[in-house]
Amino acid sequence: MTVQDIRSFNRFYTNVIGALDYSRHLYAPFTLTESRVLYELAHSADTDAADLRSELSLDAGYLSRILNRFEQDGLIERAPSERDPRRRRVTLTGRGRETADLLAERADESVGALLATVPDPDRPRLAEALRTVRTLLSGGRGPRPEDVVLREPGPGDLGWIVQRNAALYAAEYDFNADYEGLVARIVADFAEDHDPHLERVWIAELAGRPVGCVMCVRDDAPGTARLRLLLVEPDARGLRIGDRLVSAVVEFARGVGYHDLVLWTNDILGAARRIYQRHGFVLVAEKPHRSFGQDLVGQDWRLDLHATGE
Repeated sequence: MTVQDIRSFNRFYTNVIGALDYSRHLYAPFTLTESRVLYELAHSADTDAADLRSELSLDAGYLSRILNRFEQDGLIERAPSERDPRRRRVTLTGRGRETADLLAERADESVGALLATVPDPDRPRLAEALRTVRTLLSGGRGPRPEDVVLREPGPGDLGWIVQRNAALYAAEYDFNADYEGLVARIVADFAEDHDPHLERVWIAELAGRPVGCVMCVRDDAPGTARLRLLLVEPDARGLRIGDRLVSAVVEFARGVGYHDLVLWTNDILGAARRIYQRHGFVLVAEKPHRSFGQDLVGQDWRLDLHATGE
């Protein structure tokens, strides 16, 4: 391996991506950098200008001009950060999220066109090669929280949610197949009939693979949303993925106008319970029950979205 090998690959891949971008006007009417800022805002539930500068390695003045333009165009809102009042939290407006979704759709189509040229039997080799490049060029460091991306589900991701919930809860809590059946029904109901403006699924992705998930769906009570199926893979724990997933649900539920956010869990899920408490959920009821082959204590938790909003 030589310097020229890497430079040659860079020229090759830049030409491939450039051709796709040109033919599809991928970023129009935005620059590549502006599109990257919108992407980061769409995939982070709690960020500010300092976070964006660090993540994207941008000059402070350049980023400020981008954010000022976005604010003038009604794409973002800025408010005091809950983490540090000296900072300004940056969030997408409804219009901003629609714009980011459009850019993401164009990017998916562009990469999909590229991937379509790769025969199915060769795709696992390509995926492994990409993981190898990321690993070798990361300097041997472990994954960091900023390496995790929250995104909407793609083909196969809903099936992954069912499979991983069943496997992890069987391994960690000895749940039987009844739990897999429950998760399958929840996911099937969402896939067959959900309102994309009021209900959403997030997938946490690390190094090209899903490592976590959560759902926000309408509850039976008027004005109430329900958080469901929070999961983080064991080898990805410690990266604040659970916190980010719950934050995403809270911000989404508040943003679309829900008054309350509720969830049901069991007392043995201590790590998840601590995340809910950090986000302001309050235990409102608990009751012993026999489910999934285990004796459990079910718990109902509630978050008043108006009380915690700014």
